[in-house]
Amino acid sequence: MNRKEYRRQTGGGKRTWLKWIITIAVTLLLAVSAYGIFLIKQAEQAANDSFESLEGRDISDLRTEEVEPLDDNVSVLFMGLDNSEKRNQQDNNTRTDALILATLNNQDKSVKLVSIPRDSYAYIPEIGTEDKITHAYAYGGAESTIETVEELFDVPVDYYVKMDFNAFVASVDALGGITVEVPYALDEANENDQQDAIQLRPGIQKVNGSEALALARTRYYDNDIERGKRQQMILEAILNKVLSVSSVFKYGDVIDAVGENVKTDLTFKDMQAFIEYAQGGHLDIENFSLAGYDDMSTGTYYWKLDEDALIDVSNTLQKHLEFQPNPENTSSS
Repeated sequence: MNRKEYRRQTGGGKRTWLKWIITIAVTLLLAVSAYGIFLIKQAEQAANDSFESLEGRDISDLRTEEVEPLDDNVSVLFMGLDNSEKRNQQDNNTRTDALILATLNNQDKSVKLVSIPRDSYAYIPEIGTEDKITHAYAYGGAESTIETVEELFDVPVDYYVKMDFNAFVASVDALGGITVEVPYALDEANENDQQDAIQLRPGIQKVNGSEALALARTRYYDNDIERGKRQQMILEAILNKVLSVSSVFKYGDVIDAVGENVKTDLTFKDMQAFIEYAQGGHLDIENFSLAGYDDMSTGTYYWKLDEDALIDVSNTLQKHLEFQPNPENTSSS
């Protein structure tokens, strides 16, 4: 059979290759679609497992009606929990090791992140007096912490996400690590309290979950303000990695890693809305710290907040949420 006859019987070389290309493309499309469906089902199950509503709190007491991501400006409180074996052995009280309040403005796709130093001297409604804000969780769990943050800024906390050390480490590892800037050399314990297990040197670099946690937690090389900035940087790095194309096929691992170590009152529908919010375009993220000063006048260390600076941050968050506080709800404390 000559070449001409072969092409006539097979439909021609170009058309044969075209058929192969179409077949491969359709196969890949089906594979990606199947993977997408699998991820959605996996994520939905994980979301259902992690969902935890607070009893008697359908909406914030500062809200008059429910809000919806993508439709309204909302806020999310991120709580990093210190429930390590060392902490439990010492006093059996879980505390928040990191607190970051995020407000999201749906109109301009902007996010404001406020890091709250763990030793901030704040009024805790659960006990009716001031104490370190990290202790609010020990007094009354997530609800007590939320009420304390609302009291501090006079803005509603619409949603919360709490994560322990294990979930944080596993999530960063599942993403293949994150890229951050390490400001100085540090030798720190890991999540299992093994001394000097983490050793980092200054510079922009890729870190794994244990290294990222050590960078976020260390308190001995600078102060709580700089610590908060490091935590904001790490949160942004995680967000950027999650939204990157290279992470698409790692989502399943991340979902598995989070597991039961994360609790939130975000439904699966809410989570989908936040992902759409983030992927809708470039996010304008602005970071804030709470100015203050060291205080040892009582024999116990506190971070005393600067009142004028606190009012400025509070006003900024209220404006960003387009939230007008009700004077009747403002505590005189």
